[in-house]
Amino acid sequence: MPTTDRRHPTGDPQPTHPGTATGPGSPAAPRLRGIPAAPGSAAAPVARMAAPPRLPDDRPAATDPAAERAAARSALERVADDLRARGADAGGEGAAVLGAQALMARDPELLRRIDERIGQGEPTAWAVRDACAAYQDLLRQAGGYLAERAADLADIADRAVAILLGLPMPGLPDPGGDHVLVADDLAPADTVRLDARRVRAIVTRRGGPTSHTVILARSLGIPAVVGCDGAESLADGVRVAVDGDTGVVDVDPDEEEVARAEQRAERRRRSLAGAVGPGRTADGHPVALLLNVGEGDPDRAAAHDSEGVGLLRTEFLFLDRAAAPSVDEQVGTYTRLFSAFGGRTVTVRTLDAGSDKPLSFAATGEEDNPALGVRGFRTARVHPDLLTDQLAAIAAAARATGARVRVMAPMVSTPAEAAAFAALARGAGIGEVGVMIEVPAAALLADQVLGEVDFVSIGTNDLAQYTMAADRTLGSLPDLLDPWQPALLTMVAAVGAAGERRGRPVGVCGEAAADPLLALVLVGLGATSLSMSAPALPAVRYALGRHTRAECRDLADLALTAESPAHARDQVHTAVHPDLREW
Repeated sequence: MPTTDRRHPTGDPQPTHPGTATGPGSPAAPRLRGIPAAPGSAAAPVARMAAPPRLPDDRPAATDPAAERAAARSALERVADDLRARGADAGGEGAAVLGAQALMARDPELLRRIDERIGQGEPTAWAVRDACAAYQDLLRQAGGYLAERAADLADIADRAVAILLGLPMPGLPDPGGDHVLVADDLAPADTVRLDARRVRAIVTRRGGPTSHTVILARSLGIPAVVGCDGAESLADGVRVAVDGDTGVVDVDPDEEEVARAEQRAERRRRSLAGAVGPGRTADGHPVALLLNVGEGDPDRAAAHDSEGVGLLRTEFLFLDRAAAPSVDEQVGTYTRLFSAFGGRTVTVRTLDAGSDKPLSFAATGEEDNPALGVRGFRTARVHPDLLTDQLAAIAAAARATGARVRVMAPMVSTPAEAAAFAALARGAGIGEVGVMIEVPAAALLADQVLGEVDFVSIGTNDLAQYTMAADRTLGSLPDLLDPWQPALLTMVAAVGAAGERRGRPVGVCGEAAADPLLALVLVGLGATSLSMSAPALPAVRYALGRHTRAECRDLADLALTAESPAHARDQVHTAVHPDLREW
């Protein structure tokens, strides 16, 4: 686990790159450093992702524009169908991520750009590649959520080109045994298909701590390091030891280091096997451990050892369709999900449309930066019926099942917005009403916001982006999006303190809640519930059970007063229970 020479790259010595071969056991064995993205450790040989399909050097002449356009649309439709199917198989986070990516493959604007290029004489595969590349540039320039989708669009282009040229679909390597998957970047469609029994860890050259790759790796329980400078030089078959808690990748480690990594992984497995039941600190303070869920099998989600749902994403009901779902259709979907969770709490986030999730039937006008425009609760300013119908459906399903259902609105910035949403929800017959804290303004005025609602839930991914003014996808700024950033934790502390003053629950449903050490800090800052993907639950439950609430507060103080994310992480790691340090 971390020591002072094994830190996050920011503010620390530059990573050592592989150079001359040093051989196992050499004291000069190379060490790479990246962003610690998903916890755990492993040692295994490298297996690299294959290069994407390459267009031939000889460009054929376009002869039949109508046929070329039909071929392009057919290829993209096949890509979208495949992504949807993979998402349905994966469920949970995978279904949400791949459903959104499938929607991109059917984007009318992308199809228009491809048609335009074919009309100018470009053959089909070239038109798809070039149109996607140009669209990627626009997404990156837009920043925020849209920039985050540029990598997803590149994967769509690769898959469509492979279909058009009759080439193998981009996919995962199969070395026939345990391995560390190394890639420039990893597409969500590939990440959801990883076999966690064989893929011991993930290392990517690009990516940040809130990328889709990270979210999905955590959901699968696979250690990951992203943004790792030098990963491109790791060759197939070279053994590496990966530490997903510190971001360190040791190249060609000696047998002692490999043994240590394996022992730590085995200790972690044994410890987590007994971590069951409700979330509690060592002195019995309750901390509800909840699930983030979306599209997928509700019975499979409900089978996990959780205390309910802390974040039900409802966008899957609205995306990729020509008209809004009817109230009756929504009632049916919500009823199945509420019934699956029995008497447990289900927290429903109302429609978070806009930005990277536009609705064809609910246009919001041209926006230079949709991430800062009409999205989340703000959509109700333009299309109020979407929200009122959704609230009516949620209330009807809650009555039909007798479930304990809470609702919360995304992207709320002011106490007035919180009050407006609360009035709508309570008017629909919903008893517990909250809002998401994703905007610094809402965090700064959390006391007033909590005066209008029954609870709040902090979305750390968005709150980090808006607090640090850092695009979530910029490879040059991933350290600013580290959830251990003291500035972000200060925002969380303000919300937690307001919750304690008001006697109101404060949840965290961003990816930060899935980090066992950071979960202790969040509880120390006032979080009363933590919501995450299912595989993260045992480790967080175990960590809480080894610390009292007072100890969590002490850990929070260490993190708040640290000079950097790396310092915060190291300070907390040094102070936690020895069992966690041995992971």
